[in-house]
Amino acid sequence: MAFGGPRRADCNEALGAVGDALYAIGGKWKLRVIIALSDGSKRFNELQRSIPGISATVLSNELKDLEMNGFVSRKVNAQATPVVVDYEVTEYCATLKDVVSALHKWGSMHRNRIKEKMKEERAVHSPSTS
Repeated sequence: MAFGGPRRADCNEALGAVGDALYAIGGKWKLRVIIALSDGSKRFNELQRSIPGISATVLSNELKDLEMNGFVSRKVNAQATPVVVDYEVTEYCATLKDVVSALHKWGSMHRNRIKEKMKEERAVHSPSTS
């Protein structure tokens, strides 16, 4: 591998561990749901409004997966009329703090890199003004 090449056994272990992580938090929406809940509990519609582009069906499925993996809890207040359901991150979700922080940092760096390359490309391909 280009970034420090583990031995074959280490590589197989890394592949398995990364596969498990991607199963639990991978995809387009899971980390976005976690980030949206990181500032406090939200009801379903409030959560959906805070994540542009997510459908109710997809959000429902993502919440079920996140709950199954222990990252999100669902609190039902059956005393309220209508019944109120709130979603919030669990203590276990805090184990993702470094992962989310690293992805945030890398994503910002990558976006800036792409923007810079696009700007350079435009400069190379634009008609000269001399």
